[in-house]
Amino acid sequence: MIQVKELTHHYGLRPVLIDVNLQVETGELVVLLGPNGSGKTTLLGCMAGTIWPARGYVEFDGVKRRESADRELELRKRITYLPDNTWLPKQHTGREFLLAVGRLYDIDEFRLFDHSDRLLNLFHLEEKGDASIESYSTGQRKKIALASALITEAPYLLLDEPFSGGLDPAGILAMKSVLKRLAHDENVTVVMTTPVPELVEELAHRVAIIRDGQVADYGSPAEITQQAGKATFEEALQQLLYPEKTDVVAAYFDASEGK
Repeated sequence: MIQVKELTHHYGLRPVLIDVNLQVETGELVVLLGPNGSGKTTLLGCMAGTIWPARGYVEFDGVKRRESADRELELRKRITYLPDNTWLPKQHTGREFLLAVGRLYDIDEFRLFDHSDRLLNLFHLEEKGDASIESYSTGQRKKIALASALITEAPYLLLDEPFSGGLDPAGILAMKSVLKRLAHDENVTVVMTTPVPELVEELAHRVAIIRDGQVADYGSPAEITQQAGKATFEEALQQLLYPEKTDVVAAYFDASEGK
């Protein structure tokens, strides 16, 4: 499992995360949800090891990040982190990139060949697989980035906005199906961010509501909806994250109508 303990972080001006505690069970798909600037990406980066928290720590299966060089290297081969804006080697082909990433995770060559073919088919990149990534559209670059995360076969996936970046409906459907299958059948643990309530409700076992740098609520979409006393998950999120939204929208239209 993943344990986040008393995690606090800042960038020298103000705290971004304050004493965050979070536990993600093996095989769970957890979504971090909150307003822009609430600390979701920072929390994901701390979990991924790309950001070192000012206080507190993150554990994977009882092993702290950066506890020792050997144990950290072992952890890194079990964890895949995909940022929202992923760097891609644009002069190389999509297939070359997938194979290179897989080799970093010590996956057998013949298994890699097969898996890269299946991923290119999954994201409808068969015709682009042997073309340089610089020739890809924005959505195709997002797809090859997602494929690079999946080819690692890591038991932990940390994904920042996997459904953004120009992903087309076919790509969204493919990624939804894969994440559901990985979490349900393969016991892969997924922590991700996305601002789309419908996707959250469909995919998440639990949702961590991040507000003002802290975990304001943590539960299943149904539990969060019930606790908020609302009929729908979207209404519950509006109350928890944007309670002023209704008044702001009304004021916008009232001003345009001269009221």
